[in-house]
Amino acid sequence: MTQFAMVMMISWGALVVITGALMFYRARLQGNEIDQVSLDDTFARERSENEALAAKVNKVQPAIHVLGWLVTAVTVVVIAYWVLDFIKQFK
Repeated sequence: MTQFAMVMMISWGALVVITGALMFYRARLQGNEIDQVSLDDTFARERSENEALAAKVNKVQPAIHVLGWLVTAVTVVVIAYWVLDFIKQFK
């Protein structure tokens, strides 16, 4: 395996792990959200906790979106590299 291929695979793996960790974090945050909050003032604490969780989810969402597109692009590059390498071996 060439040096470029090794760096490419390590970079791709790191991106996948980071994206997966952020998606897991978002899922854990969303799991703690209350599905239905009463509009009564007695549930003000739950409503504020829910809003804090929603703010955290909204903060993480753009990073997950960008990393998802980045992982997709790098995956296409990795596949193209391996296909070209496969074709080159049979010439």
